[in-house]
Amino acid sequence: MTALLELNNVSKRFGGLLAVDGVSFSLKERSITALVGPNGAGKTTCFNMIAGAFRPTVGTIRFEGETISGRGAEAVCRLGIGRTFQIVRPMRDMTVLENAMVGAFSWTRKVSEAREAALDTLETVGLAPKANASISQLTLPDRKMLETAKALSTRPRLLLLDEVMAGLRPTEAAAVVRVLRRLVERGLTIMLVEHVMRIVMEAAENVVVLHHGAKIAEGAPVYIVKHPEVLAGYLGDGFRG
Repeated sequence: MTALLELNNVSKRFGGLLAVDGVSFSLKERSITALVGPNGAGKTTCFNMIAGAFRPTVGTIRFEGETISGRGAEAVCRLGIGRTFQIVRPMRDMTVLENAMVGAFSWTRKVSEAREAALDTLETVGLAPKANASISQLTLPDRKMLETAKALSTRPRLLLLDEVMAGLRPTEAAAVVRVLRRLVERGLTIMLVEHVMRIVMEAAENVVVLHHGAKIAEGAPVYIVKHPEVLAGYLGDGFRG
């Protein structure tokens, strides 16, 4: 069976900086994969290449067997890849529902259809009761979930979540993990950037570790937390999985 997403020897260079160095991995459908590594490891650059914001310097990216390397972000979104961003920037002069509707306009021009899709995504992430609230009324966890709802409104098959649980308390992060698992049960595939290994251990089936732009390990979380290169380059020798 063809993998949903495949990166083959993908590199990205910015002038003299090699941000991503020959990275290869694939994602199977209906799974959660974590992309981890220290700051500056190339995680967000990988996301940006997959989502169409950056063109790989070399290498190929395939989605559902189709090469998407170098396609623009809008085209990639229409193919079925949604993404969130590290910094949450909702549109403050719009309601929660109106914010969530924006993503739906990637596939419809009918306001009624966009509203229905947005309400469904808000229900999925637990924000339906706050659909008509202003952004100023939202907590940080709410804003994180609104960012996810906006991406879900594009009707993705693959969802890229860039540090969606950063800054959340353990109970709040656990609630997000429950939402992600429900999404996978409904057929979605998820790749997330996450720094807290406790969350990675709980949420992900597979982990890809980057260091200085290169992949140094890949596998199940229980394998990754014992990997010598991961311990030395990222987790630290004192880590206990």
